[in-house]
Amino acid sequence: MKRKICWIIPTLDEGGAEKQLCLLAQGIDRNRFEPLVITLTRSGPRRSSLDKANVPVVEINKRGKFDLAAWFRLTSAIKKFSPHVVHTWIFAANSYGRAAALRCKVPVIYGGERCVDPWKTAAHGWVDRFLAKRTTGIITNSQGVVDFYSQRGIAACRFVIIPNGVAATEASAISREEACQRMGLDSNRFLIGTVGRLWSQKGHKDMIWSGEMVRVLHENTTLVIIGDGPDRERLEHYRDQVKAAREVRFIGHRSDAAQLLPHFDLYWNASHYEGQSNSILEAMLAGVPVIATDIAGNRDLVQHDQTGLLFPVADVGALMKLTTRLIESKEWRQRLADNALDRVTHEFNVAKMIARHEELYSREE
Repeated sequence: MKRKICWIIPTLDEGGAEKQLCLLAQGIDRNRFEPLVITLTRSGPRRSSLDKANVPVVEINKRGKFDLAAWFRLTSAIKKFSPHVVHTWIFAANSYGRAAALRCKVPVIYGGERCVDPWKTAAHGWVDRFLAKRTTGIITNSQGVVDFYSQRGIAACRFVIIPNGVAATEASAISREEACQRMGLDSNRFLIGTVGRLWSQKGHKDMIWSGEMVRVLHENTTLVIIGDGPDRERLEHYRDQVKAAREVRFIGHRSDAAQLLPHFDLYWNASHYEGQSNSILEAMLAGVPVIATDIAGNRDLVQHDQTGLLFPVADVGALMKLTTRLIESKEWRQRLADNALDRVTHEFNVAKMIARHEELYSREE
């Protein structure tokens, strides 16, 4: 008999957790498992990939923090599907979803913690600890996440680490000239790229300032920022204040980001905290050398001076110095890129990520 797997997540927006869930749901062995995705608040752009893979999606349309009607719709959907396993993702779904699964007496219940979350209050911590003691375990992608929550009262033995998977893609189907034309850039410039949601966690202000310092030393450089978010207007104003508008380009959310990424000469990640960055994995797979902040999560992927370079959080001077050294050494850039590609191909592929979940879901309750 097929085991029924129900995943619960707040939305299907363009986030890292959402991407990993969709890769898992699309690739899980349908001869052994029957999938269902429940979105707690609404759907999102990643819904289309699930529809193409014939993965059913139920939208709960929760409104506000405490929506009693949504709670009943959620428990009703779980009872109707009668899953063997419920796996929730991100705090709102972890709290609502695990509580609902307990109410429905689901045999196996996993929470999903995907990021170090310093924003959580004492109340959030109480909810996390209460539910962790009453459910099967917590699936995460990084030892850094385990360390963060173990310091907040959840035993490390409650966690199962399954690293993110990145899908192997064909070489970019477009030339560098076409990629630059799409971005409105000169293909002869040295392109530094970054991809991510525009909000303070991601350290875009640090990159803007460092990018301007790099340009002073190497006039041929351009920083390209792919992504959108609530801080875009503020970041554009900051860029203009430091007189970096000419060579710090915001190009918004791009559906063709995977085609553009291989044409960057260098990739930056300046996040102040992370779980495990999909964008770093994708840059490594695209053969682009990476410089990233020395934080939990990033350290799982970037081994300093082996598969990339690490710099202290918010140290724009260190980022500038490492970047200028790499700009001046094509051989060093190529060595880092080759090592990174080899590591991500063997250790962080989607097939391994799916197989690890399948093995976990198959255990007897």
